[in-house]
Amino acid sequence: MYIVCSDLEGVFIPEIWINVAEKTGISELRLTTRDIADYDVLMQKRLAILRENHLKLSDIQDVIATMEPLDGAKDFLDWLRSVTQVIVVSDTFTEFATPMMKKLGWPTIFCHALSTDSEGMIVSYNLRQQQAKKATVEALKSLNYRIVAMGDSYNDIAMLKVADQGFLFRPPENVVREFPEFPVIRDYLVLKQQFQEMITDPC
Repeated sequence: MYIVCSDLEGVFIPEIWINVAEKTGISELRLTTRDIADYDVLMQKRLAILRENHLKLSDIQDVIATMEPLDGAKDFLDWLRSVTQVIVVSDTFTEFATPMMKKLGWPTIFCHALSTDSEGMIVSYNLRQQQAKKATVEALKSLNYRIVAMGDSYNDIAMLKVADQGFLFRPPENVVREFPEFPVIRDYLVLKQQFQEMITDPC
């Protein structure tokens, strides 16, 4: 019995912070977990940039409202959910993810949350738990599920390592070089073929 645990950004939707960077012209916001392995360092840098530029949560949500899932992502996700259980396990935040979950047909998502002040400025982020992706896979394995995990960034590696099978989907070359033990897939059709070969029991 399989459960698929998948990253969100870079797998099913574009990178939110890169889109914010493009809309605002703030190039420093292009940095993601593909570039910086330490998530706290990355988020503290992001929050400082938002404060310096007086960007509110609503400004980011306005950008997200213009975004669409990656080409082919919803069709692939619909198919995958028809043959096995899928949980999106992401280091994004509920306040960012909800509009995209609607466009993806409301898959289950485990993610974090933000805290804002009375003016709508993001003042901190609240992790559901440390190493949440890895912990999710470990918890599901303790229930005797076999886990297939996929992601594209540094913050996915711990999850891929503890899964029964891990894939890198459209990762940057720096991640490919550092973690050659994981198969690299760049196309939804190839990914579907991999799952078809692996998952024989859809229950």
